[in-house]
This record gives sequence, C-alpha cells and structure tokens, in this order.
Amino acid sequence: MEAYAGLARRVLAGPARLGRTRLVAVDGPSGAGKSLFATRLADAFAALPGGDRPPVIRTDDLLDGWDDQLTFWSRLEEWVLDPVRAGRPGAYRRYSWVRRRFTDRPVPVPAGPVLVVEGVSAARAQVRPELSLSVFVTAPAPLRLSRAIARDGAEILPELRRWHDGERAHFAADGTEVAADVVVDGAPGLPHDADRYYVRRDGPAGARAPAGEGRGAGSAGAAR
Repeated sequence: MEAYAGLARRVLAGPARLGRTRLVAVDGPSGAGKSLFATRLADAFAALPGGDRPPVIRTDDLLDGWDDQLTFWSRLEEWVLDPVRAGRPGAYRRYSWVRRRFTDRPVPVPAGPVLVVEGVSAARAQVRPELSLSVFVTAPAPLRLSRAIARDGAEILPELRRWHDGERAHFAADGTEVAADVVVDGAPGLPHDADRYYVRRDGPAGARAPAGEGRGAGSAGAAR
C-alpha cells in the first residue's frame, strides 16, 4: 500500500516538464478504476498544507463519440496542452454522449503547478517526455466488463467489446504499462483505507521509481 498524499508530495518535489506545469497521466483499460484514482490523487494534492486541487481532465469528455478512441489527442493538444505548455490557461468543451455533440460552454484549465489527465491513452508515448508522473491502473477483464455494464447498461456491449479490442491493441503497441512509473491494482483484495491509500502492483513495471526518485529525463470512475 502507498499513500496518495505521498505520491502527491513526490510529484510536487519533482521537475515540471510541461512548461511550468507537472503533468500527471492516469492510464489503463476501461473499468479498471482510473477515474477514482485520479479523483483521490487530486484530493490528496488539495489536502496538503497550502495545497490546491489540480484540474482533472477526463479524456472521455474530449472524444467525438465511440470512434474517436485514440484520435482525440490533437484536440487535447490544441485546447489544453499547447496553452499550458506556453504558460497560458487552456479551455476545452465537453462532449455530450447524450446529445452526441460538444457543448458550447468552455471548461477553463489554469496553467497551474499540476494538471491531471485521466483516460485511455493518457500516458501514450507521444507525451511521455513531458510527464512528471505516469500511472497505469489495471484490473481483471471480467470485472472491468461488469463494471462498465453496470455503469452504462448492457446495450453498450457491442461498442464496449470493440473499444476493448482497440485499447488492447493500443497498449500492446505503445508499451504503456511497462513504461509507467506506478502500476496500480484497481481491484485489490488487501483491506485498506481506499480514500487515502492505493495498492501498488509488484513486478518490473510496478517497481519503477516515481517522480523524484531516480526517474530519468524522459518519462504516476473508469473511462469508456
């Protein structure tokens, strides 16, 4: 077990790589628990003495429907990463999965000390050199599928299976889990205070040092 507060402190102690902002990516397959992990980590930043809660961008909000699983990235760059990289605030418009279009009201994103991006492919190789922390959250496939169906309904099953095929292919080609600073067990059997602690998986990927602890110059609810 490791504390979210400790992870937040390590991020703040490390260098900013997206301009003056420390970019944190929380990646992993759908239904693994990325959204919850990102929320709890953001809460941990806010709970630190003098801390502020960083903005959390959910990549689901940037997708132009189911077929935009990986190609949304240019939208994230244009609306958020490019401005923040230059020290300016960004803004994005959320996609409405009910209306099937982007809403008109922009969501502001300040160029602050920390920015969290959560969702499938958030820690892709393209952005790795600018990450202060990359996290990969995983859980058994049957559990992830049941979580997604419970959340969105059985009618999405055909799209969901296609989505799972796409994310498996992406992770295999991208090497996301192996490159992650922290690999998190999204379905731990170990009793713990889940609001304050997460369970880190063992193994070569899960044993990598987080930001500020030996990291090299390159690259710590669930997404659809």
